[in-house]
Amino acid sequence: MKKHYIVKTGTLLCVAALLLAACGQQEQAPSQDRHGAAHQYVTDTALAPLLQPVNEQVIAQIGAVRPEQGGGAITREIQGVAVYDTRSETSMAARVAGRIERLYIRYNYQPVRKGQLIMEIYSPELVAAQRELLYIAETGTDPALLGRARQRLLLLGMTAQQLEQVLRTKKPLYKVPLYSNANGYIIDKAARAATAAAVPAPSASGDGMGAMGAAPAMPAAPAAPAANTPVLLREGQYVSAGQSLFTIYKADKLVAEFALEPAIAAYIRKGLPVALQSLAGGGPEVSATIGLVQPVIRNGENFTLVRVYLSGQPFKAGALLKGQVAVPAPEGWWLPEAAVVQLGNRSVVFKKEGRVYRPVSFPAGLKANGRIQVPDSLAGWEVARNAYYLVDSESFIRTAAASQKQ
Repeated sequence: MKKHYIVKTGTLLCVAALLLAACGQQEQAPSQDRHGAAHQYVTDTALAPLLQPVNEQVIAQIGAVRPEQGGGAITREIQGVAVYDTRSETSMAARVAGRIERLYIRYNYQPVRKGQLIMEIYSPELVAAQRELLYIAETGTDPALLGRARQRLLLLGMTAQQLEQVLRTKKPLYKVPLYSNANGYIIDKAARAATAAAVPAPSASGDGMGAMGAAPAMPAAPAAPAANTPVLLREGQYVSAGQSLFTIYKADKLVAEFALEPAIAAYIRKGLPVALQSLAGGGPEVSATIGLVQPVIRNGENFTLVRVYLSGQPFKAGALLKGQVAVPAPEGWWLPEAAVVQLGNRSVVFKKEGRVYRPVSFPAGLKANGRIQVPDSLAGWEVARNAYYLVDSESFIRTAAASQKQ
């Protein structure tokens, strides 16, 4: 009986120990839950605008400005160059076939004067006609026949002074001179054709497969021969009757050409007054009007070419010019030029949103008098007064439109 009692007592002690351990675990569980809840973080919504990437917004304390509404005529400065007026060119052609004995023109765009000796030509036809004139003059039997012989030589290019010299000396002229018929700059048009023929064809890709399915490349436009390039005509060369030898651009008429971007070209019209002056300064100011507005696509870029026709001007061909033109700008919203960052084909302003500035791109309009025209959607915005202060020289500006493309 004693041993049985001892076994029952040990069993009771073990059950009591297990119950105490279970109660201790239940009491410690709430304390662990409270300890885990103490380490949970709560985000402050006031800091959310400041936790954005640094290339999408700028935190700065800088003055802001609002777009102002305005319009009317604005004065815009444009720059261009004076070129030859191809409408006032004249051609020099050979009236008879022959051989060039002496050539006094050495290079393209060489200045010439009216009546200046250009070349000397030996023509067997002219020599035969002169001998016929001398024979008729010596016989003196028919004055009408002598007049027709003189008229024939005049039509072949000889002058009245040359005919009198032949009749006085009774010797034909073997070298008939050819004189310039205008004042200006002479050019060999054959050099332009040679330049166009020398342009190489576009080469195919290295593997021979890159050109498949691609559009054929457009040939380059024939370029005019550069100044001071030698002419192609040479002494001893034969020319045919009616062959065009040289072209003379008259010096009294030039064209001022200006290439304008689409933003300003949309408001340019024919007949607008322009005040022209040499870009180097110091020269007189010339008043003229716009004579032609022509859209041009060249080398894959589109722009507008504005021509101002000049007559009796003090400029020379190749001179750089600047012009002042009054552009009738429509009503719109304008910002100071310092508030807009120009990034090639787009413009950027920094819109103020609370304590940060966010870059926004837009197509810029006119730029004149220190202001830039902006779209109506920017009306009422507050933008940075000086946008360049917010641009890091070693970073880039990432606008919302650029983010969507990437």
